[in-house]
Amino acid sequence: MRGPEIGPPIHWSFIACAPIFAPMSLFQRAARRFGFFLLPLIAFAAPADAQQQASDSSPAASTVPPQPGSDWLYKGSDVPQDKAWIFGTLPNGLRYAVRHNGVPPDQMSVRVLVDAGSMYETEAQRGYAHLLEHLTFRESKYLKEGETIPTWQRLGATFGSDTNAETSPTQTVYKLDVPDMTPAKLDETFKLLSGMIISPIFTNHGVKTEVPIVLAEKRERAGAQARVADAQRELLFEGQPLADRAPIGTDATLEAASAKSIKTFHDKWYRPDNTIVIVAGDQDPNAMIAEIKQWFGGWKAKGPKPAAPDFGKPQAPANDDAGHPIGTVKVMVEPEMPRILTVAIERPWRKKNDTIVYNQGLMIDRLAMTLINRRLEAKARAGGSFLFASVDSSDASRSANITTISVTPLGDDWKAALRDVREVIADAVDTPPSEAEIKRELAEFDVAFKVPVETQETLAASTVADNLVQAVDIRETVAAPDAVYSIFRKSIPLFTPQAVLDHTRDLFKGTVERAMYVTPKDGEATSAAIKAALVAPVRADGGSRITARNITFSELPAIGTPGKLASAKPAGLLGIETVDLSNGVKALLWPNDAEPGRVIVRVRFGGGYAAIPVKDAVYAQLGDAALIDAGLASLNREDLDQLSTGRKLGLDFSIDDTAFVLSGDTREADLADELYLMAAKIALPDWDPNPVKRAIAAAKIQYDTYNGSAQGMLNRDLQWLLHDRDPRWQTPTPTELDKATPEGFKDAWAPLLKQGPVEVDIFGDFDRDKTIAALEKTFGALAPRDPLPTATLSPNIPAHNEQPVLLTHRGDANQAAAVIAWPTGGGEKGVHISRQLQVLAQIMNNRLFDAMREKVGASYAPQVASTWPLDLPSGGFVAATVQLRPQDMDTFFNAADKIAADLAATPPSKDELERVTEPLKQLITRASTGNGFYMYQLTGGALDPRKLTDIRSILSDFTRITPEQVQVLAETFLVKDRSWRLEVMPAKK
Repeated sequence: MRGPEIGPPIHWSFIACAPIFAPMSLFQRAARRFGFFLLPLIAFAAPADAQQQASDSSPAASTVPPQPGSDWLYKGSDVPQDKAWIFGTLPNGLRYAVRHNGVPPDQMSVRVLVDAGSMYETEAQRGYAHLLEHLTFRESKYLKEGETIPTWQRLGATFGSDTNAETSPTQTVYKLDVPDMTPAKLDETFKLLSGMIISPIFTNHGVKTEVPIVLAEKRERAGAQARVADAQRELLFEGQPLADRAPIGTDATLEAASAKSIKTFHDKWYRPDNTIVIVAGDQDPNAMIAEIKQWFGGWKAKGPKPAAPDFGKPQAPANDDAGHPIGTVKVMVEPEMPRILTVAIERPWRKKNDTIVYNQGLMIDRLAMTLINRRLEAKARAGGSFLFASVDSSDASRSANITTISVTPLGDDWKAALRDVREVIADAVDTPPSEAEIKRELAEFDVAFKVPVETQETLAASTVADNLVQAVDIRETVAAPDAVYSIFRKSIPLFTPQAVLDHTRDLFKGTVERAMYVTPKDGEATSAAIKAALVAPVRADGGSRITARNITFSELPAIGTPGKLASAKPAGLLGIETVDLSNGVKALLWPNDAEPGRVIVRVRFGGGYAAIPVKDAVYAQLGDAALIDAGLASLNREDLDQLSTGRKLGLDFSIDDTAFVLSGDTREADLADELYLMAAKIALPDWDPNPVKRAIAAAKIQYDTYNGSAQGMLNRDLQWLLHDRDPRWQTPTPTELDKATPEGFKDAWAPLLKQGPVEVDIFGDFDRDKTIAALEKTFGALAPRDPLPTATLSPNIPAHNEQPVLLTHRGDANQAAAVIAWPTGGGEKGVHISRQLQVLAQIMNNRLFDAMREKVGASYAPQVASTWPLDLPSGGFVAATVQLRPQDMDTFFNAADKIAADLAATPPSKDELERVTEPLKQLITRASTGNGFYMYQLTGGALDPRKLTDIRSILSDFTRITPEQVQVLAETFLVKDRSWRLEVMPAKK
């Protein structure tokens, strides 16, 4: 049964070292994504319908007659069926699910799930499921070679975002999000998609063209992280197919592939009785079902359906060690990887009936793990022996049910870290939790289950389609938010201390226990030493339990003397209101019902990077990581967690060029408390030293990992280099971090919190008058602000260089990366040019994609993007970035120069331009149905009203540009002798 993610209400600001084997949580399982980054055009929350209200005119499931074979998802389950979905089965065995969903309006999301992934391959076919996915996009019955991507672009779908596919060990999923849907477009979409799935065209030429692209993808994902992930998969699934069935395959099997061998795999597994079509969108469900029947109903399987492969099960070790079923333990030395110890307690995966009782058990499991994780996090915050530690449980690719313990030691003393984590677990296994602890977690569960009920009208079609795909893959059902919440509420009496204890004990029992320690230094550990540490007796650490504190907002100190509303007037855009408080704080308020149950808050204050003294550059990065956890109003992070129990609150912090930003996603019931937290962070900061020490330790651990790949070096240094080596954008080195202290952190940030103007933007489903009253008590009570220092920030990318800047990495010898950037400009006055430059960048992206990927297979995902800082007078650029082999460096620079010169000399064709502007038009149209779009575009508008005017032209700026205007932009900005170049090459060994 699919449900919401369960987690703490205020999230840790960063993660230094996440487990490489990341188990999926019960209530929210992350899907692996393929594709590439489109452009930094719009940062917004999940799309939501501007007015998706139930109405008599909306197509509904009740208007669809009962479908044959409609029980396929819910067989053996008593979970209430989500009535928004209409399920059915065609005579040829193809299953389908459709539902009307108007979020965003006029879009249709299609998912075609083929129940065949990399574990369905033979030894000689390794990588074929994924290669087949690629070839499906190359040529098919209704799409000639090279036509697929342009055709979907003309239909308004962006490749890599709206048009994508993903291959996992268990399935292959084709994904389409097609906007501006009409009956003709609906028919064309299903026609083209059916041709891709049923009748792809395989030729030896196509295979030979596509294999280098897959190998480029494999190469770009290679490196230390990939080696560790492969080693961990081999260890955890020893003796099972998953151990050596990574979807990417091997060089040898891919290079041996032919049209005939790929067709053999396709004919065996791509068959109607092994395929599910899922459609959610703003169309009549009857019409969607009719299209499925028309275009997939005639599909005939070749021969009887083959049996699914046996995925095996974890095997017990030959000899238990004192009652502990310890299997293989591996120590892996990777100089560019942080230390992390992973312990997996494995049990066989079994198909279970997805019943209410089964889900109640999973809820108790989740509560048991949440209790342990909260205790582990508290221990880490207090300065324990580990930086991070967590416990999770998952069903992994239908191969095993696994409880995973992940530990990141604070230093090289892994024994102490493992011992301390085991002591916390031992206590949880030995003694039941208190009623107070359970009550606290149930309050968190309650809000996690209730919020989806309140916001269910905002669920995007793509989200509900993806949720169903994931449910099918893990052999579970889906349920409406109301049903999930109802089941939870009725289950509360089951959460007894004894039940939680029993489930905790079961979580740490298994058929076999395996472990892997990754370390940058040889000689730190041996397999025998880790085995001994795993079976060594430990005391139960009852001191790790968190004492409940009844903290309420009413007990907290006032921000100051409440202010008054000075003025309120229409902003002249939609229903947005500009508000001035008596102390000078400004606000943009937009109460609306576009996304019922949701409120977005963003606070801009101070001066951002521009206000940070260069001497305090190291504290810029640490602030991004530790400022929130340093506390407020004499409350530490644990106090804040307890204070927010049972509420939906967010407190995220980031740094912009000219402002600091606090942001949160909340609801009407919690909005006043959200505003208090944000105002208190500015006015009543606390300076707990432990989060700063933890952030320093995490940053030091992270630093050396960047050297492990070409992409890592770009992540570490590119922004710093493009800001002409301004220290404020530099990733702090271990030497600089060694000099940083909690006292220095406070000295740097205390004055920054007091400086500059404050703007509060609130968009969403809230009461206007109550919110103004809350603003008067919180932000209206702020003391007068100190003036901003004279700005010292006027960024420009470095001067032209004939010889590229050279960075080196210590990763694989076949990995390199390159960047070429052309300076443009900055400032709000140039907003129209900045948008048109996005169009130019996307045309370049399409051409570079064709030149580097399609024609020579030198790179998997080259990218071109435009950056234009609206709040600074300069610093903008168009940049092309690519990962490639070292020997392809000249190919990239020559291709980029040629594309730039051609665009400057000759306008693009009308069709080439429209393949960019049509998807942009649809992207903006869809995004603008949600509050997140307007929040992103208008933030800062109370202080700079030009933003309220400039948004009116956003659609025309992106879509009413002519080929001749594109040529002028290229001629003006893409000048070769103004470009700046960077190479990242493997270090000589």
